[in-house]
Amino acid sequence: MQKIIILSGGFDPVHIGHIRMFREAKERSDIVIVGANSDEWLNRKKGKAFMPLVERIEILKAIQYIDYVWTFDDEDNTACKLIDKVIQKFSNRAEEFKIYFGNGGDRTDETTPEIDFCNQQDINMIWGIGGEKIQSSSDLINNSKI
Repeated sequence: MQKIIILSGGFDPVHIGHIRMFREAKERSDIVIVGANSDEWLNRKKGKAFMPLVERIEILKAIQYIDYVWTFDDEDNTACKLIDKVIQKFSNRAEEFKIYFGNGGDRTDETTPEIDFCNQQDINMIWGIGGEKIQSSSDLINNSKI
């Protein structure tokens, strides 16, 4: 049975913590699917997008540990529709795949709204992929001298 790990985030910009998360996800699975949150989601979360979605997608697609980069409807501020999109994509071969939702070192069950949806769909959660949080995209932007 092949293992799929789904990861999601703004990745605005991508930093070393993200790379470590992608690398570990690939080491632990056969397929890594990354969902890139929309510019609108970044506007709601941080007040603005540093890089437009189209550029973030191009960067993510260039990372060797990522097999697929998908966009998704994140209007509800969750990745539930991304997870459902993956389920639908692989549902005709469900016996061949086990799907997991991965979370980086900055996520807990209190900060992960997808838990109930994953439980309902028999999607296992994987915590702390890539190790503890070591960097923040917001901090990189806010602390830059540019």
